[in-house]
Amino acid sequence: MRKIIAAAIGIAVLASGTAWAQTADRKVRLVLQITVDQLRGDLIDRYSAGYGKGGFQRLLDEGAFYVDAHHRHANTETVVGHATLATGTDPAVHGMVANVWLDRATGKLAYNVEDDDYPLLGEGGGVDAGTEIDPTQKLASTQGRSPRAIRTSTIGDEIALSVGPKAKVFGVSVKDRGAITLAGHAGTAYWFSKSGGQMVTSTYYKDVYPDWVDAWNARGVPTSYAGKSWELLAKPDAYLFGNADDQAWEVDFPGYGRTFPHPYGKADGDYFTTLLTLSPAGDEIVLDFARDLITSENIGTDDVTDYLSISFSSTDYVGHFFGASSLESEDNLHRLDRTLADLFSFIDKTVGLDQTLIVLSADHGASEAPAYLNSLGIGGSYFNFDDIDKSEGIAALKAEFGVAKELVDQFFQPYLYLNRKEIAARGLDFAMVSRRVAEELRELPGIAYAVSSHDLRTGAVVETPVTEAILANFNEDRSGDIYVVFEPHWFVADFDGLSVTGSHGSPWAYDSHVPVIWMGPGIENGRIARRVETVDVAPTISAYLGVKYPSGTRGKVMTEITD
Repeated sequence: MRKIIAAAIGIAVLASGTAWAQTADRKVRLVLQITVDQLRGDLIDRYSAGYGKGGFQRLLDEGAFYVDAHHRHANTETVVGHATLATGTDPAVHGMVANVWLDRATGKLAYNVEDDDYPLLGEGGGVDAGTEIDPTQKLASTQGRSPRAIRTSTIGDEIALSVGPKAKVFGVSVKDRGAITLAGHAGTAYWFSKSGGQMVTSTYYKDVYPDWVDAWNARGVPTSYAGKSWELLAKPDAYLFGNADDQAWEVDFPGYGRTFPHPYGKADGDYFTTLLTLSPAGDEIVLDFARDLITSENIGTDDVTDYLSISFSSTDYVGHFFGASSLESEDNLHRLDRTLADLFSFIDKTVGLDQTLIVLSADHGASEAPAYLNSLGIGGSYFNFDDIDKSEGIAALKAEFGVAKELVDQFFQPYLYLNRKEIAARGLDFAMVSRRVAEELRELPGIAYAVSSHDLRTGAVVETPVTEAILANFNEDRSGDIYVVFEPHWFVADFDGLSVTGSHGSPWAYDSHVPVIWMGPGIENGRIARRVETVDVAPTISAYLGVKYPSGTRGKVMTEITD
């Protein structure tokens, strides 16, 4: 297990009398950071007709809603967004540039939070292969998980450093990368193992599971959904998409279907735990675990500030399968609204909302299904990289260079990797080849821009909003050979051989736009229209609490929250 933060640091902080660094009118016992995976910035308002009073509506009625908040990096993926919200800096600095990247030292693809040195704890885990929708899980070569790939401190780390050893820092999610990034280096992360049907952690965090985790797993909360279905909360006519339950572009997953109700099947079914995450049940399971964590770890019950991150993942899975404009996505948001209401009610009873700082945001937005766009006369399509090496332009380059084998090796969002061995064997200049390939890619339908890492490194790019976003994503050690930006509403739809309906990962507004909502002591209610960026979230928490900024911070404080 990782070494505990030096006790001397914590003692010095406490001895100085600054355990409560905030002003007297806004002392908080708990920072609750909520990240909703794939919650595009417009969706809270769009689906508000079905909300109750205690969830999203409570945030809107009592909180400060930044309606023009954006990620400023180009690759709007899960780990990238979570790490940015946690660190207050760009992937160029925190290093989490993609869900996977090529490890130059080993020549193997690396999954963002995998770590050979820290295997999963106990028998409940295992690599989530075979029944995992997300292909990045299958790319992981090890069961081990840790935050060591994050190259800067996180807001959770800084709370632990500033408050001292009494501070409790936790991250919880269905996704390992959703929990680990926000828990940071000093906290403890728990996530859902689909192969084990349990909440797990790794030996980075614990040598043994606490009794309460064993007890929660023994209760079998996930298996309580066996034989049940995801059903609509209300009658179809209460929904914006009530008459669009069966859309041809939605994924018709075997046994789950594309119309309500969506059955989970038997507990021993091959895809049972996967289907739980492909529905509001995934978020409900995370909430149930978080409640036990709050109670058992005594979160927010003493006079120091604790930190809890909860990342809700169901919106992302539902969006991939059914699209953001679907009855499933709409009902999922209504059910998430109730999950949030339950969470806020529980926090109020155990900690007190008057002593809790809440910030809700998202790791990225979402595209629309191209077929849905086409039905409205809007362009959009899927891009297939399988035949890229056979395209006319690349074929001409291969002939010019005398390359008989594949010139383009592989593509993993957002990076294209070239066949370096073949290029070296031909004695070709790699910088020249990568630049020429990027030029040819720009000519292909569906690709808006492509640039080599060499040109990014040397500054040989024209400054535009797109190149600024790419540079914010560029890390010399981890970025691929060529960064590819698709035209708006184009994306690669293949996830491990399974075609998906919606996706994300672009620098376009539908992927970069996310909500940022604050609620807590001293925060005035209202909608704030000025543009802010997600790198601003972590330093704003720091300024609100009076603790040190995360080490790589590049964001600015949202003064409406701290003044």
